[in-house]
Amino acid sequence: MDADSARLLTQRIYIRLNNRRPDIEKAENYYHGKQPLSFATEEWQKANAARYAGFSDNWCASVVNAEAERLKPTGFTNIDKGSAKLLWDHLQFNEFDMQFSQGVITTLTAKRTFVIVWGDRGGEPVVTFEHPSNVEIEYDWENPRLRKAALKTWVDEDKEYATLYTPDELWKFERPRQVAKNDRDSQAEQSQSSAYVAEGGWQARVSTGDDTWPLRNPLGVVPVVEIGNRPTLKGDPVSEIEGVMPMQDAINLLWAYLFLAADYASMDARVILGAEPPKIPILDKATGAVIGFRPVDMKDLREKRLITVSGENAKIDQWTAAKLDIFTDTISVGVGHISSQTRTPPTYLVSETGMSNVNGEGLKAAEIPLVMKANEFITFTDPSLREVASLVARVLGNESLAREVRLASVTWASREIRSESQMADALLKKKQTGYPLEYLMELDGLDPATIDRVLAMAEAEQRDLQIEAATRELSAIATGTPSES
Repeated sequence: MDADSARLLTQRIYIRLNNRRPDIEKAENYYHGKQPLSFATEEWQKANAARYAGFSDNWCASVVNAEAERLKPTGFTNIDKGSAKLLWDHLQFNEFDMQFSQGVITTLTAKRTFVIVWGDRGGEPVVTFEHPSNVEIEYDWENPRLRKAALKTWVDEDKEYATLYTPDELWKFERPRQVAKNDRDSQAEQSQSSAYVAEGGWQARVSTGDDTWPLRNPLGVVPVVEIGNRPTLKGDPVSEIEGVMPMQDAINLLWAYLFLAADYASMDARVILGAEPPKIPILDKATGAVIGFRPVDMKDLREKRLITVSGENAKIDQWTAAKLDIFTDTISVGVGHISSQTRTPPTYLVSETGMSNVNGEGLKAAEIPLVMKANEFITFTDPSLREVASLVARVLGNESLAREVRLASVTWASREIRSESQMADALLKKKQTGYPLEYLMELDGLDPATIDRVLAMAEAEQRDLQIEAATRELSAIATGTPSES
């Protein structure tokens, strides 16, 4: 590939990346509770929208967090233990647990996250989780499982940068920053790439320490892996809150209606019938004589709630305070729909919705859909994590391990939440049926490193018991006393 072809490929991938940034920004705003008031009539918005602009009853975060908190990879099995530990250690050197926790929130919210594996100057693997607004992969048109190229972009104070990864080369480009930044914002906010920036204008970038342009790719593959949320066979991954957002808008609007109704109709209201509008006399300051009348200020009527009315036919009528539970009942129905559509247990949202007088077994059954959804996520994520581990092995120069780990199994912490007594009871019954200790510890959610540590402790403990028993036996023989055994 020559420089012109690399520049054209960079531009083509960047157009796709740039086009999806608004959807990513919208989804993440909804996750963070930044939700514009929608569905109201134009007249109502003109009169009231500004008052409730900063309010949101955020259920999007609950839907994402309920699944994310159950997703925690713990290691690799079905390969040599030493190799599995080597790969896992290198991931942990790169703060994998923390990065994965951040990445899974983004994946569930914005459909996807990317992982880039490269080597530092000392040949050690560098693993970074990347935001989907900064990275895009070019797949083979015939076989979408094959990565043909990938693009990573980012900005600093003055410039925007792009690195094009191909199986053979790395092409680095730069151009002036397209969107102004606000120095008062956090660095994370300043580093965000805005949507619909100008396209083109990429120039070659030669970094300090680079020998050539482009750089050679020693891995022989595109070192960028996509982690998508339950991608369809012919389509993109899905966001867990894509279907929640319209219902979220409806719930927010209902709350705004409720607040407005409460403002005007939460107390008894009275009306004057058969009388002229009340007026207040205007007195002459010098003589005290009445020189005119002015209408009573409606603000005074609302605040002081006291007025004297005269007139032969005047009378007072009233209506009671409005019942606001019609709004809260409808909101509960909407939240119940979110629970059903997203397979989120009602206990994570509104506890009384469909969960009245439910025992422990019922609560556990209510969590089954969420567990199954988490298992679904794992099914799609395991190949990506194996590919990440394979890239780590390539950076280490171990091609055989890179092939071997592609057949490994990724271990995950249990997606079910059980009490200690429930887990202990289940493990004891499995032990009685013949399950080995190491497998039981896997079921208990221990990571491979902790399992090895526990096994070593158990072995040392058993060895100490054997030494102690042998010592007692020898002592009995020497003293001629009978052994307790």
